[in-house]
Amino acid sequence: MSFNRNVFVNCPFDEDYGLLLQPLLFSIVYLRFTLRIALERLNSGEARINKIIKLITESKYAIHDLSRLRAERAGEYYRLNMPFELGVDVACRLFKRGRWSTKKCLVLEAEPYRYQAALSDLSNSDIAVHKNDPEEVVSQVRNWLNNEARLRAPGPNHMWGEFLEFKTDNFEMLRRRGFSDVDVEWLPVSELITCMQSRTMTALTGMDRLRMLPEAI
Repeated sequence: MSFNRNVFVNCPFDEDYGLLLQPLLFSIVYLRFTLRIALERLNSGEARINKIIKLITESKYAIHDLSRLRAERAGEYYRLNMPFELGVDVACRLFKRGRWSTKKCLVLEAEPYRYQAALSDLSNSDIAVHKNDPEEVVSQVRNWLNNEARLRAPGPNHMWGEFLEFKTDNFEMLRRRGFSDVDVEWLPVSELITCMQSRTMTALTGMDRLRMLPEAI
């Protein structure tokens, strides 16, 4: 896997975040980057922190969603995994030499400025706000990768339409393969990524691929 094309995703995996997770992953795959995420493989004998560090060091790009920093109910704990992994990613860029000094990251939040109350060290940093809106997730991820990797990507509205078509076609394909509605809803992330990769590689025309080739990496 190429360091220059790898995108590490650090985000919640709870049920409520599912509506945002799929368009986030699809946007990365559609732009022909390689997704690196903790759920890409399941090995109970592998220490999670070791897996996370490996994924971060193998990825030039990273997306960190901090929208679950705030507890929603009394007695609920803050979600600290996401800021912890963001810290590891920033440290990798600052303290390792060579290619790691070129690492780029996108920080996502649901609301502007809220993160400053929980993680004040990020004050005055540029973050992107998705408003818990799946279509806005596509827009923010597309715009960031298009800028940082110097792509010629299709517009956010086009990519959102492609995602909706994927959702419909993938559901029908999985049902024909014997998956129930619940099976499709809870499809393992590794299988979901495979479906996205298969869809985008067969659906893209030669012109679409040309548009998304980076000017320089």
